[in-house]
Amino acid sequence: MHPALSVIFFTSASGAGYGLLAILGVGYFFDLTPEDSAFGFSAVGIALVLVTTGLLSSTFHLGHPERAWRALSQWRSSWLSREGLLALLSYIPISAFAIGWLIFDSNEDIYAVNALGMSVLCLATIYSTSMIYASLRTVHAWCNYWVPPVYLSIALMTGMVLLNALLLIFKHPVPAISIATLIVIIIALAIKLGYWRFINMTQSGSTTETATGLHQFGKVSMVQSPHSQDNYLLKEMGYKVARKHADKLRRISLLCGFIIPFLLTLVSFDSYATIGIGGAILAVVFCMLGVIIERWLFFAEAKHTVMLYYGNSSA
Repeated sequence: MHPALSVIFFTSASGAGYGLLAILGVGYFFDLTPEDSAFGFSAVGIALVLVTTGLLSSTFHLGHPERAWRALSQWRSSWLSREGLLALLSYIPISAFAIGWLIFDSNEDIYAVNALGMSVLCLATIYSTSMIYASLRTVHAWCNYWVPPVYLSIALMTGMVLLNALLLIFKHPVPAISIATLIVIIIALAIKLGYWRFINMTQSGSTTETATGLHQFGKVSMVQSPHSQDNYLLKEMGYKVARKHADKLRRISLLCGFIIPFLLTLVSFDSYATIGIGGAILAVVFCMLGVIIERWLFFAEAKHTVMLYYGNSSA
């Protein structure tokens, strides 16, 4: 599939923002967040900027962005519509969360419950985003049980790395958060490796024979392409990335997105303030870079079943 930069930015940025908000909500509910309005303003502000810019960028991939609101009416059958509705609804508890924390400085009763509800809604939005792709049976690399865990774990990983950096920047180091960050990075790495192993070891049940309905006659091969020149399907659905390039990009993604942030978080865990803060900030930079590469591969490595009509032997 052709990797759209707007969708790559959307899934990476909004995932990090929702992940950070989900973690902040849980921390607020259990009274684990520092009583520092500057920290709270920065954490919620950064999360909202990531979420909002990500959502806005997703409309750039549409042919008519001004009609995006119409997708919200199909929530009964469309995960895209559900994602849009959940994304809009999440602004309500997020706003209440910010008011309760930054203005009333309270984590009791309704504010605490709202914070937990915000976390659930943020995670539900991430899940809905993943299901947009996991529900597409025509793309084997997406339609599998690995995709939702990949999206959720990477969102939480980027959120944890961001939170760890912010805590150090505002001089509120929490060893438990640093340890949790390391654990989440390991979990996200294991899930991503499992996903790559799955798409390497399996392939779609659709073949040229089943696609043409001629499977009862044995092996089928295309004599001539359906079109004499490139068309929309070939450009959008027929994007190919060489295996050697994909392997190289996978290694870079693993290094930048998981291994380096893990090591830098270790450095920030027990070091002098300046080194610790610098390490935590670099962990955020490398983590986001690795996630962007990972998300590019998520699209570029996917094969659409329609390409069986254009000579592909498998999907």
